[in-house]
Amino acid sequence: MRAAFATLIACLLCLTDTPATAAPASCAATLTCTIDDIDGMSIGDRRAFVRDLSDGPAADIVPGFAPRWRNIEGVLEFFADRGLGASGTWVSYVDAGILEGLERGIALARGDSTDTFGNPGAPLWASYLVRLRDGQLTARADHDRAWSEAEQVSTEHGLALAEDVHGVTATPVEERFYQFSEFYRWVLRNRPALLDLVTPPVGPGDQRQIGFLDWFTDVTTSEPAHRGSHLAYHLAEFDAPRGALDVVALFHAYAAELTPVQTS
Repeated sequence: MRAAFATLIACLLCLTDTPATAAPASCAATLTCTIDDIDGMSIGDRRAFVRDLSDGPAADIVPGFAPRWRNIEGVLEFFADRGLGASGTWVSYVDAGILEGLERGIALARGDSTDTFGNPGAPLWASYLVRLRDGQLTARADHDRAWSEAEQVSTEHGLALAEDVHGVTATPVEERFYQFSEFYRWVLRNRPALLDLVTPPVGPGDQRQIGFLDWFTDVTTSEPAHRGSHLAYHLAEFDAPRGALDVVALFHAYAAELTPVQTS
């Protein structure tokens, strides 16, 4: 009887010690959730978290601007489609590094805290938001470079966390997919300034972006990143037939973006 009672108490203690999954709205409100909190979120919750950050505290810093991380939402939508990003996986930790850097950058920029939680991407995201607020990133090339540098450093922090701290590594397919993401950020950082002559400025009242490159690298829309992630992953799997279908879907989405909406 005594042994059974002890077992019951131990089980109750186990239940008590089990951490609750962080709620996206709470994390966006407090800006204090850690990488471990984010790693515990489902991919759907992470999408909600990014949207809440955009619509809430980030909008306090830069009111009136289009959301800055819709492309991240598109990648998260792709993860959900493919069943990637479960807690404790390589994909999850790398992604959590990005989102924690973003969260802490907002906290720094808004003056809530000076604590980066050890994420080196946080100061870069803070600088990006402050410069955006102060009208210093109106040129698309300058904007995309600042955005990409912040995400790059946050991503590398998540990568180190996954591999050096938790000892989880990417599968060969995930590694090749990661290289596509590296190329995407490289394109953002190295956008020719000449293209800014035919691209609307970054800010309130932006007109439709001009050209495929402008559309594909637009961080304020999710569809290019969502479609592009499917294409990159199928190429990483060496699945040429599905990759070809992804190319068609990607350009179909681009064509739909260029087609004016008909109103009655």
